Amino acid sequence: MDEPVPVTRAVDFGTAKLMPDVDRPRAWLLTLDGSPQSYVDLDAPEHLEFEYARRLGHVIDTAAEPGRPLDVLHLGGGALTLPRYVEATRPGSRQQVVEADRALLDLVAEHLPLSEGMTAELHTADARDFLEAAPGESADLVLADVFGGSHIPAHLTTLPYARQAARVLRPGGQYAANLADGTPFAFLRSQLATFGAVFAHLALVAEPSLLRGRRFGNAVLVASHREIDVAALSRRAAADPFAARVEDGAALRRFTGDAAPVEDETAVPSPAPPSGAFRVGG
Repeated sequence: MDEPVPVTRAVDFGTAKLMPDVDRPRAWLLTLDGSPQSYVDLDAPEHLEFEYARRLGHVIDTAAEPGRPLDVLHLGGGALTLPRYVEATRPGSRQQVVEADRALLDLVAEHLPLSEGMTAELHTADARDFLEAAPGESADLVLADVFGGSHIPAHLTTLPYARQAARVLRPGGQYAANLADGTPFAFLRSQLATFGAVFAHLALVAEPSLLRGRRFGNAVLVASHREIDVAALSRRAAADPFAARVEDGAALRRFTGDAAPVEDETAVPSPAPPSGAFRVGG
């Protein structure tokens, strides 16, 4: 059998590279302009390599009883890691994936095809435009992992955007987003204030050292109109090889402090990571 070789291709928003994992026969890392975007193991789609992906996986796992199919809207596609995970752990789920980069989707479809029988619908669109056009109360989960380069676009950080996410969710549904920030956490606090103005319940899943301001990194925001199963989420996060803590309630309000919700007119992209923070060689 031929050894897998890296694939490099210009896509709509940069240069994508697929690199095989020497330790897992059919696993691949996707980078965009050198920054890691996705990791997929075609033989084990339930395997989540990145810390933030594992935490979004915990949200998926605790959103409903194990194995129950869900209607999931993915904002941001990459190599379709999380849609594959949902299909593996909740077969029969109805999934829609929104990815602005058509050429990237074509690259993934060519080299990392979906498993036979998987029925995710792929859409080339801006995430907010698609969200605004989506039917109300049509999703059990909205999962947002949208980065333009190393930044979360400004228009995906605001009160109108949060209200659209709330509109699309069914009662009891959850919104979860991969965010990135570091001390003094102006962006992360603003996102907590923004989604806290729309949703009754919030939780934040992050590594303790990140919350203590020791490094720049990813945190997963969870928002819902109904109470989040923080105990179940905490158990999974604490038992993970990349152990994390779940903050909610008064502790999260203290962390948010006096941060104000973000309006469209004042929105800015998420901060750029420090040089080399999320880059890989090659």
